[in-house]
Amino acid sequence: MRILFLGDVMGRAGRAAVMRALPRLRAAWRLEFIVVNGENATGGRGLSPEHARLLLDAGADCLTLGDHAFDQRSMREFAAQEPRVIRPLNFAKSGAPGRGAGVFEAPGGRRVLVAQALGQVFMKQPYADPFSAIEPVLRTHPRGGQVQAALIDMHCEATSEKAAMAHWCDGRASLVVGTHTHVPTADAQILGGGTAFQSDAGMCGDYDSVIGMHKDEPMRRFITGMAQARFEPAKGPVTLSGVYLETDDRTGAATRLEMVRLGGRLAQAGPSVVDLPETGLDAPG
Repeated sequence: MRILFLGDVMGRAGRAAVMRALPRLRAAWRLEFIVVNGENATGGRGLSPEHARLLLDAGADCLTLGDHAFDQRSMREFAAQEPRVIRPLNFAKSGAPGRGAGVFEAPGGRRVLVAQALGQVFMKQPYADPFSAIEPVLRTHPRGGQVQAALIDMHCEATSEKAAMAHWCDGRASLVVGTHTHVPTADAQILGGGTAFQSDAGMCGDYDSVIGMHKDEPMRRFITGMAQARFEPAKGPVTLSGVYLETDDRTGAATRLEMVRLGGRLAQAGPSVVDLPETGLDAPG
């Protein structure tokens, strides 16, 4: 199965770029399943139902969230009704609206598990143990059995915690990919048990910024320790960042993993089997 995972969509510019690119990428790379982390797509803080619908209509098969899952209050009701939106399994002790994992149909009747967990290290809130949250999901949806592919979005700060999750899931997940830091890491690899891993997919946003935010206010706060204005998403040329994955339908194991970087400022990367499509990412739209 050919799968695309895109990292945190950042604000209006990132949202517009993803919406333009998804149809072209699906055709050019013959994608069969697309996951997009959308938790910063609305003003850099959360995801609104309106913007979720736009991303889904553009071609995302599933949207994952993160620690800002319900910054937009309207997402609470929407997540409870829309099965294609996945919030973290361990978001709240007493449960949260929506689902932390879901099984989705791919072409040919194949089934794809998508789950998300929040890490604990350096995170503001003391979220529950992500390992025990993921365990029953993987146990009840065996890779190559109940599902043909199993994808885990590990949303957290520490690369060490993300790596630990990947090794713990090795042989059971097809992909463990990190989100949240907005910086793509250079450690894309397939582990011994056939689980693909990258510590962070990066963001879909303007990299001439401070992790997607217009740089003036973050710089001011670092230098002076004083806030003067709200953080605002940067609106320059967007780089789409994520990973391209191929899996074996029989076993669910990853057979190919490549970093994806399209448009914007970063060095370009993507599947070598086709030319990178014209994505038109330079204008925020």
